[in-house]
Amino acid sequence: MAEPLLEIQDLHVTLDGFRALDGVSLKIYPRTARVIIGPNGAGKSTLLDTVIGRTRATRGRVLFRGHDVTHLPEHRIVRAGICRKFQTPGVLEQLTVYDNLAIAVRRNKHWMAHFRFRLDPGERARVEAVLTEIGMAERRDRRAAELAHGEKQWLEIGMVLAADAELVLLDEPTSGMTPAETERTAQLIHRLSARHTVVVIDHDMAFVEKLGAPVTVLHLGRVLKEGDLQSLREDPDVISIYLGHARRQDHAAS
Repeated sequence: MAEPLLEIQDLHVTLDGFRALDGVSLKIYPRTARVIIGPNGAGKSTLLDTVIGRTRATRGRVLFRGHDVTHLPEHRIVRAGICRKFQTPGVLEQLTVYDNLAIAVRRNKHWMAHFRFRLDPGERARVEAVLTEIGMAERRDRRAAELAHGEKQWLEIGMVLAADAELVLLDEPTSGMTPAETERTAQLIHRLSARHTVVVIDHDMAFVEKLGAPVTVLHLGRVLKEGDLQSLREDPDVISIYLGHARRQDHAAS
């Protein structure tokens, strides 16, 4: 078996006295997809924040390609090959689709280098490949502000790919999408996982089912269960936490 690309070992995170992660351990292998689900407050986003270096672990380790990146600054983790897309698109709306990708692909991140004519041939080829990969070649000269919500999400995924990330972390990539956009996003992630390792957080179980990937269930900052979605849907512990979460929401709304 291949060595894990990402290995999380007994990870603990305490935020303002709250135990957000409580001994999480995971192994994720190259060129695979993994979905992380769980009720609100389970620690899903905190886990991604800790992998990318935005949140610091209280205890435990994050290994990437066998190297300990737990205490590296965020920019060094990104340069190592890990990139995260957040729930809200972070595209530069006054720039075109092409120029957003050009900024992401630049090896020199100084703003004066972010002009299309300064891209070298390899960088231009990378932008063209990403445009095709995310299905937005015909939108290349459209300003990001003019894109539909789903298109902005795809553009930001493209920006992660343009940065040549080996490990792609996607936080609720289908948030606010139409069913057709959600279907297209599932197809995009299938294509990506042939060349990248993709970790997805999402609440949409229909979307998770389309991905057909192994699922990790977090609850109260711990790994509750792992497996395929169908077996987890029938697991009494998983049913209990989701039903309990739904009942609390119903009670709060009444």
